[in-house]
Amino acid sequence: MGNAGKYQSWYSLGIIWAGAMISIPSLLVGNALITSMSLPKTLIVSTVGYLIVVIIMILQGMQSSDLGKPTVHIAGQVFGKKGSRTILSIILAIACLGWFGIQANVCGVALANLLAEHDMNVPIPLASLLSGLVMVISAVYGMKVLRVLSYIAVPFLIVICLIGLVQALSGENLQLILDYKPKTNMSFMDGLAITIGSFALGAVIAGDYSQFSKKRSDVFKAAIFGIIPAGILMISVGAVLTIAYQTSDITAVFLNIVTPFIGGIALILATWKTNLVNAISGGIALINVFNISKEKEKMAIGIAGAVGTLLAVVGILNYFTPIMAILSTMIPPVAGVMIASYWVINKRDKTSWKEVDGVNRLGVFSWLVGAVIASIPVVLSLFPSLPQLPNQPLIGIVISFVIYYFGYRISVQKTVVLEENR
Repeated sequence: MGNAGKYQSWYSLGIIWAGAMISIPSLLVGNALITSMSLPKTLIVSTVGYLIVVIIMILQGMQSSDLGKPTVHIAGQVFGKKGSRTILSIILAIACLGWFGIQANVCGVALANLLAEHDMNVPIPLASLLSGLVMVISAVYGMKVLRVLSYIAVPFLIVICLIGLVQALSGENLQLILDYKPKTNMSFMDGLAITIGSFALGAVIAGDYSQFSKKRSDVFKAAIFGIIPAGILMISVGAVLTIAYQTSDITAVFLNIVTPFIGGIALILATWKTNLVNAISGGIALINVFNISKEKEKMAIGIAGAVGTLLAVVGILNYFTPIMAILSTMIPPVAGVMIASYWVINKRDKTSWKEVDGVNRLGVFSWLVGAVIASIPVVLSLFPSLPQLPNQPLIGIVISFVIYYFGYRISVQKTVVLEENR
């Protein structure tokens, strides 16, 4: 295994995963759900969504703890070495660049609003551009900046959220929350797509963090106690604050907590911290997709951040809901194929696992069909004049699972028949 001495406790893994949930994206999910759902429905949807995410996470994470390898290596069996690197890297690049744009946009709106408080009018696209550029430059300098920011940003965000909650749950605001009725209505499945989409990538690549876990039960405990309480708490905070401050703009919510300056700084630091990870991961993904040499890593991180910054300037935040829906259709089918192979076909026997050279066409085909079919309702929803289909965020993972399972069985039977006829 080669991981002796590197083992991590379930508690330390749980803390890493909980830390990933304590972020602006989780608050944005609560904010997006509550504008079209009642508070009880928002809490039910987010609980069900995170339970689904956690199930995928546990199955993915356990494969890595069994084999002591990260996700991209384990996926080398079902997609082939080249296929796995390409597919996972493309998904990672799209998700990281999209998230970078969303967060730089949040940061830009916060910065513009903050400056407006002091009679300085800066257009939001320009503020988003400045925010993105600062984030890109600091990402190129990598881990040192990230460490410092993590120690400051996460505790600061937690404190501000708690203060906001206390403000929201006292006095007249409490009645507002109890009486709240949304103006528009979102279906349960659409809400589920937003929740799953917000952490689908984290679930599929869970093995990158759990590969050093000693036993499967560690992965199980870390996912249950790390993701669900932190995730639901952050969605609830996002939802409750949105009602209490009577605005669907998450930055306006934060500027109402304590003072505009303190709330704004909390938002800026939190988006900055997460975007360093997005730029670094996005850069590494681009290196893998385009086969760039490792020496050009800083350049790749710079390009990833620059693309994300452009998305922020054009206002990607306005498309948060469809972007989450698309991520919820593209990413889970990867797990569908991997789960079919490891858990069902190979009956969780790690000795039967091996990486395949090149591209495993069956795996790539299974993923692609699942992802395309699942994304049809989302694409149609962008064109209201076309006939609409209900969003089914889990259909992709099921289709990919089924195609891979039966495709594999048929190919094995063919091989047996060929052997017998020789």
